[in-house]
Amino acid sequence: MHFAFLTEDSSGMHLLELLLPRLIGGFGEPHTWNLHPYKGIGRIPIGLSPRSDPSKRILLDHLPRLLRGYAKTPGFDAVVVVLDADRRDCSGLLAELKQVAVACNAEHLALFRLAIEETEAWYLGDREALLSAYPTAKRPLLDSYVQDTACDTWERLADIVHPGGSRAIQKAGWPIAGQVKHEWASKIGPLMDPDRNRSPSFRKLRDGLRRLAGP
Repeated sequence: MHFAFLTEDSSGMHLLELLLPRLIGGFGEPHTWNLHPYKGIGRIPIGLSPRSDPSKRILLDHLPRLLRGYAKTPGFDAVVVVLDADRRDCSGLLAELKQVAVACNAEHLALFRLAIEETEAWYLGDREALLSAYPTAKRPLLDSYVQDTACDTWERLADIVHPGGSRAIQKAGWPIAGQVKHEWASKIGPLMDPDRNRSPSFRKLRDGLRRLAGP
């Protein structure tokens, strides 16, 4: 199978890049893929007609156009869209995304997966990997985290592993937050074991990809 992966930011793409060989096998053995990072989640356009500049690369703004394109392009077996749920209603967002796929004749291609609340929940779902990457992590804060809850997840992870916590990152401003998220992907991602992850939303991604990829 050939997959296209669409993520709302480059750190999410980097994490997928590291995990895919453990999820569906090495590249070309037999599956292949392309990864496309965007620069924010945006929103599904009214009437499914994007009005924003394509060069701004806001994912949901251009999702209808992208799905129509993939549906008409030979060689793509699945388009996997990975998003942060943030504080949205997950079931409502998934239903809306599936309606977009149907309207774009891409329901046979599209797989939508949400990180609950944010991708950082997936790092927190593998305590062993997190603690191996950050041995001085604040364990009481890690122990108090309730998996896949809406609790300002990236800030929680920052408070656990980053010197000065989330306040230091927010005080430093752009582009430090993005750089730190890339660091988490680079340091925790290589140590993650998909089969021990405690995050229900990560497991849905894992199981959905493996179902598509087959035995």
